[in-house]
Amino acid sequence: EATLDLAERRRIRSAIRELQRQELERDEEALASKRFRPEHGSHRQGDKENWPQSQHLEEEQQAALAALSQQLETITSVEELTKLLRAAGEYEERKVIRAAIRKLRAEEIKGEAL
Repeated sequence: EATLDLAERRRIRSAIRELQRQELERDEEALASKRFRPEHGSHRQGDKENWPQSQHLEEEQQAALAALSQQLETITSVEELTKLLRAAGEYEERKVIRAAIRKLRAEEIKGEAL
C-alpha cells in the first residue's frame, strides 16, 4: 500500500502468496514426517522397564475404584452422588459415579411405578 505502482503491488501480493504456499507445504511435510516416523527401539525398551510400575499403578487404581464402588452402594441420595461427581478428578471415578446415579434413578422410577 506504500507504493502507487499497481504492477509492483501485484508482484508483492504474488510473492506473499508464494511464501504462504511454501510455508504450508513445509508444515505439511513436517506433519507427514512426524506421523509416519517409526518408533525407536530405545522408546520400546523404556516402556518395558516402566511396565511393572505402570501395572502396579493400574492395580492401585482398580482397588481404589472397587472401594469407591462399595462406598457408592451405601449412598442413597442422587444429590450426594452428584456432589461426588463434581469433585471427582479421574475419568474412571466419574464413570463409576455416573453409573451409580443411573442405578439410583432407575430404582426410583421402578419404585414410583409400583
